[in-house]
Amino acid sequence: MTALPNTDSIAELAAFWDEHDLTEFQDELEEVQEAVFVKPGNLLVQLSPGDAQALHAIATKRRVTEAELVSAWIHERVRSA
Repeated sequence: MTALPNTDSIAELAAFWDEHDLTEFQDELEEVQEAVFVKPGNLLVQLSPGDAQALHAIATKRRVTEAELVSAWIHERVRSA
């Protein structure tokens, strides 16, 4: 019997599943209760009206959305931490 591949390689997994069917491995499968593929969530950040206006002005000047600007700032801080 062929064993399930233990790899993260998409190419290897695709080649394996091109040659095999999931029903060949029913005895090895287990049900999981938690979500496996979870998209990153959104984060709500509360700003004072003045900060929100300043953020909007900076984003407008840079021709990006407020979300893109805040995301870029957070990425910069996380990388430098």
